[in-house]
Amino acid sequence: MRLKVVLLGEGRVGKTSILFRYIRNEFQEKQQSTLQASYMDKKIKVGTTTAQLSVWDTAGQERFHALGPIYYRDADGALLVYDITDSESFTKVRKWVKELRKIVGGDINIVIAGNKIDLERNRQVEEKEVLEYAKSVGATHFYTSAKQNLGLEECFTDLATKMVQQNLTKLQGLAGGFQPKGGKSKLVVVDDTGEGKKSSGGGGCC
Repeated sequence: MRLKVVLLGEGRVGKTSILFRYIRNEFQEKQQSTLQASYMDKKIKVGTTTAQLSVWDTAGQERFHALGPIYYRDADGALLVYDITDSESFTKVRKWVKELRKIVGGDINIVIAGNKIDLERNRQVEEKEVLEYAKSVGATHFYTSAKQNLGLEECFTDLATKMVQQNLTKLQGLAGGFQPKGGKSKLVVVDDTGEGKKSSGGGGCC
């Protein structure tokens, strides 16, 4: 079963760091910002079902916002990431949820991740507000740290479980179904500029 996941959130909240830590267990202190979008594959076991996640990392910078719907159309689930030390990044999560549901549909599976929990001392986002909002949109919430590799397995396992259950339900009564696709973890770059680069130089995030 092949499932599409999109990582959404403002620039510098740590989406790319989360992707590389989860898929490859790699972390760079100064991760380059994503240009346009890219994705990586990873197999995950949910009960008796083996799912292959195609996890799309999208650019959070405003100048790339218009391209977002192109990349997260047909997504089965979304991981919305905010930085707990940046209250504005959480405010923007509401925008992403509305846009995502408008394009993909109201039944898309959503997990919200409060990243950089290793910087708890600099927190600007109140936990009560986050949990109330997550509940209001039917999402689950986790705290993560790409730097310390905290909470990532829980995030993706929870999201994968929801997506598999939803797809199995939809497949009931349908002939055939999805054919599992094999292949090793890979990084595929989508770059409309023709330069063949995933990222540009610039600030880092974790």
